[in-house]
Amino acid sequence: MRHDIQLKRIYAEPEADDGARVLVDRLWPRGKRRDTLALTDWYRDASPSNGLRRDWHQGRISHAVFTRRYRWEMADAEDCLLPLMRLARQGRLTLLSAARDLEQSQLPILREALLEALDEEDQEAEGTALSSPPCYAASLPTDHAAEPPSNA
Repeated sequence: MRHDIQLKRIYAEPEADDGARVLVDRLWPRGKRRDTLALTDWYRDASPSNGLRRDWHQGRISHAVFTRRYRWEMADAEDCLLPLMRLARQGRLTLLSAARDLEQSQLPILREALLEALDEEDQEAEGTALSSPPCYAASLPTDHAAEPPSNA
Protein backbone atom coordinates (compact mmCIF):
# COMPACT_ATOMS: atom_id res chain seq x y z
CA MET A 1 0.00 0.00 0.00
CA ARG A 2 1.40 3.37 -0.96
CA HIS A 3 0.82 6.04 1.66
CA ASP A 4 -0.09 9.66 0.95
CA ILE A 5 2.73 11.88 2.20
CA GLN A 6 2.97 15.38 0.76
CA LEU A 7 5.52 18.13 1.28
CA LYS A 8 4.77 21.81 1.84
CA ARG A 9 6.38 24.99 3.02
CA ILE A 10 5.21 26.09 6.43
CA TYR A 11 4.50 29.52 4.93
CA ALA A 12 1.82 28.10 2.58
CA GLU A 13 -1.76 28.42 3.79
CA PRO A 14 -3.19 25.31 5.46
CA GLU A 15 -5.70 23.45 3.29
CA ALA A 16 -8.62 21.29 4.37
CA ASP A 17 -7.17 18.20 2.66
CA ASP A 18 -3.71 18.45 4.28
CA GLY A 19 -4.48 15.73 6.79
CA ALA A 20 -2.01 15.63 9.67
CA ARG A 21 0.32 18.65 9.40
CA VAL A 22 3.73 18.09 11.00
CA LEU A 23 6.58 20.60 11.11
CA VAL A 24 9.86 18.68 10.90
CA ASP A 25 12.42 21.45 11.36
CA ARG A 26 14.63 21.88 14.43
CA LEU A 27 14.11 25.63 14.38
CA TRP A 28 10.78 27.42 14.63
CA PRO A 29 9.94 29.30 11.40
CA ARG A 30 10.48 33.03 11.56
CA GLY A 31 7.46 35.23 11.89
CA LYS A 32 4.97 32.40 12.44
CA ARG A 33 2.69 32.01 15.42
CA ARG A 34 1.73 28.47 16.34
CA ASP A 35 -2.00 29.19 16.34
CA THR A 36 -1.90 30.25 12.66
CA LEU A 37 -0.29 27.05 11.35
CA ALA A 38 -2.95 24.39 12.05
CA LEU A 39 -0.21 22.01 13.18
CA THR A 40 -0.81 18.49 14.35
CA ASP A 41 2.70 18.42 15.80
CA TRP A 42 6.15 20.00 15.75
CA TYR A 43 8.35 16.92 15.56
CA ARG A 44 12.05 17.75 15.77
CA ASP A 45 13.29 14.18 16.30
CA ALA A 46 13.03 13.35 12.59
CA SER A 47 14.85 16.47 11.44
CA PRO A 48 18.60 16.63 10.72
CA SER A 49 20.90 17.38 13.65
CA ASN A 50 22.03 20.97 14.13
CA GLY A 51 25.57 20.12 12.96
CA LEU A 52 24.39 18.39 9.81
CA ARG A 53 21.90 21.16 9.06
CA ARG A 54 24.62 23.80 9.50
CA ASP A 55 27.11 21.91 7.27
CA TRP A 56 24.48 21.63 4.53
CA HIS A 57 23.32 25.25 4.68
CA GLN A 58 26.89 26.59 4.72
CA GLY A 59 27.84 24.49 1.69
CA ARG A 60 30.46 22.38 3.49
CA ILE A 61 28.91 19.14 2.23
CA SER A 62 27.24 18.05 -0.99
CA HIS A 63 23.60 17.02 -1.24
CA ALA A 64 24.71 13.38 -1.60
CA VAL A 65 26.72 13.57 1.64
CA PHE A 66 23.84 15.35 3.38
CA THR A 67 21.44 12.62 2.25
CA ARG A 68 23.73 9.81 3.39
CA ARG A 69 24.44 11.38 6.79
CA TYR A 70 20.77 12.25 7.36
CA ARG A 71 19.75 8.67 6.62
CA TRP A 72 22.43 7.47 9.07
CA GLU A 73 21.04 9.78 11.73
CA MET A 74 17.56 8.40 11.21
CA ALA A 75 18.87 4.81 11.29
CA ASP A 76 20.74 5.50 14.54
CA ALA A 77 17.58 6.84 16.18
CA GLU A 78 15.58 3.64 15.64
CA ASP A 79 12.16 4.90 16.71
CA CYS A 80 12.33 8.43 15.32
CA LEU A 81 10.03 7.61 12.40
CA LEU A 82 7.35 5.80 14.39
CA PRO A 83 5.14 8.82 15.25
CA LEU A 84 5.17 9.91 11.60
CA MET A 85 4.44 6.37 10.44
CA ARG A 86 1.40 6.23 12.74
CA LEU A 87 0.09 9.48 11.28
CA ALA A 88 0.72 8.28 7.71
CA ARG A 89 -1.32 5.13 8.41
CA GLN A 90 -4.28 7.29 9.50
CA GLY A 91 -4.51 9.16 6.19
CA ARG A 92 -2.71 11.97 4.40
CA LEU A 93 0.41 13.27 6.13
CA THR A 94 1.76 16.70 5.24
CA LEU A 95 5.40 17.26 6.17
CA LEU A 96 6.22 20.93 6.63
CA SER A 97 9.48 22.87 6.51
CA ALA A 98 10.57 26.49 6.30
CA ALA A 99 13.04 25.61 3.53
CA ARG A 100 12.74 27.75 0.41
CA ASP A 101 13.41 24.84 -1.96
CA LEU A 102 11.60 21.76 -0.66
CA GLU A 103 13.23 19.44 -3.19
CA GLN A 104 16.66 20.39 -1.84
CA SER A 105 15.59 20.09 1.80
CA GLN A 106 15.38 17.12 4.15
CA LEU A 107 11.69 16.55 3.35
CA PRO A 108 12.05 14.35 0.21
CA ILE A 109 14.65 12.23 2.03
CA LEU A 110 12.39 11.92 5.06
CA ARG A 111 9.37 11.05 2.90
CA GLU A 112 11.33 8.31 1.14
CA ALA A 113 12.61 6.92 4.46
CA LEU A 114 9.05 6.92 5.81
CA LEU A 115 7.66 5.15 2.75
CA GLU A 116 10.43 2.54 2.93
CA ALA A 117 9.81 1.97 6.65
CA LEU A 118 6.05 1.67 6.08
CA ASP A 119 6.56 -0.78 3.20
CA GLU A 120 9.01 -2.83 5.27
CA GLU A 121 6.57 -2.94 8.17
CA ASP A 122 3.76 -3.98 5.81
CA GLN A 123 5.91 -6.76 4.31
CA GLU A 124 6.84 -8.02 7.78
CA ALA A 125 3.18 -8.07 8.76
CA GLU A 126 2.27 -9.98 5.61
CA GLY A 127 5.16 -12.38 6.13
CA THR A 128 4.19 -13.21 9.70
CA ALA A 129 0.60 -13.80 8.65
CA LEU A 130 1.74 -16.64 6.37
CA SER A 131 4.58 -18.01 8.46
CA SER A 132 2.73 -20.82 10.22
CA PRO A 133 2.27 -24.17 8.42
CA PRO A 134 -1.56 -24.13 8.75
CA CYS A 135 -1.62 -20.93 6.70
CA TYR A 136 0.27 -22.60 3.89
CA ALA A 137 -1.76 -25.82 4.05
CA ALA A 138 -4.79 -24.22 2.44
CA SER A 139 -2.73 -23.02 -0.52
CA LEU A 140 -0.91 -26.32 -1.19
CA PRO A 141 -2.08 -28.38 -4.17
CA THR A 142 -4.04 -31.51 -3.29
CA ASP A 143 -2.74 -33.46 -6.27
CA HIS A 144 -0.36 -36.05 -4.81
CA ALA A 145 0.57 -37.39 -8.23
CA ALA A 146 3.35 -34.82 -8.46
CA GLU A 147 5.01 -36.18 -5.32
CA PRO A 148 8.01 -38.47 -5.81
CA PRO A 149 7.28 -42.13 -5.18
CA SER A 150 8.34 -43.51 -1.81
CA ASN A 151 10.94 -46.26 -1.69
CA ALA A 152 8.91 -48.36 0.75
